[in-house]
Amino acid sequence: MVNKYGYCSPEAQVFVPILNKSFMSLTEQQIGERIAYLRKLRGFSQDDIALAIGMPRSSLAKIEVGKRILSALELQRISLVLQFSVDEFLNENSFQNPAETTTNSDFSDSYAAGNRHNAVEKIKSVLLYILEACARKPNVGETVLYKLLYFLDFNYYELYRDYLTGLKYRKLAYGPVPKNIDRILWQMITAGLLKRVKCRYQGFSQTRYIPLQGADLTLIKTREKEVIDNVIEELSGMSAVAISSYSHNDVPWKESTIGEEIKYELACNRIAPYSMRR
Repeated sequence: MVNKYGYCSPEAQVFVPILNKSFMSLTEQQIGERIAYLRKLRGFSQDDIALAIGMPRSSLAKIEVGKRILSALELQRISLVLQFSVDEFLNENSFQNPAETTTNSDFSDSYAAGNRHNAVEKIKSVLLYILEACARKPNVGETVLYKLLYFLDFNYYELYRDYLTGLKYRKLAYGPVPKNIDRILWQMITAGLLKRVKCRYQGFSQTRYIPLQGADLTLIKTREKEVIDNVIEELSGMSAVAISSYSHNDVPWKESTIGEEIKYELACNRIAPYSMRR
């Protein structure tokens, strides 16, 4: 079962977050503030979230101000819509403001060691390049963008045993998502490189990013651009539901554990039609 936001319903998920000690360490006020912060960051209204998870808006409003207890199932439903890791949400130390700078832990292995600034600038250029190329494709919202990033990164690693963006990806219930991509997108928005808009696509709510500046192609190698172009050509026409489902059958996603990092090395175990060794 798929909801209006393109994600599987909670009843279809095999992962149910457990209320552990880390959850108990958070107050109702802290939980509510985190949900409100992420909701606003994503550009959703309380009505949007309430409708998506089947909750009265008044109940969500009480949760956000710490006046109502949030259940594990309700938290899972909200995480599916707002696309965050429940484990990171509940961890007081790992929950970070996307406006903060990126760290080496956001990248795979030592990719950005001592060169984090250049790595982030390259990611920004890749994002701008994808968004420019897909500007006329109304299906390319946030979910499709994240999956395009995943495939270009893992396709490139499979071909060259090297990193393209170097971003880490986490296996979430609705597919692979780049870790802390919100930070980079937020930096781009505040710098005037991107504009985030909420719109409707085929009757559903959608978050889109509009490029306000061209990509710096000097930061993208010729063979990297070839991989990016191939991914855009082959996959950018898919809907959010279709590309999410497609990612679920890729070996790196299948062989990873929900909530944990997807290892790039798993791309070497791919089979058709995902393998680049055709």
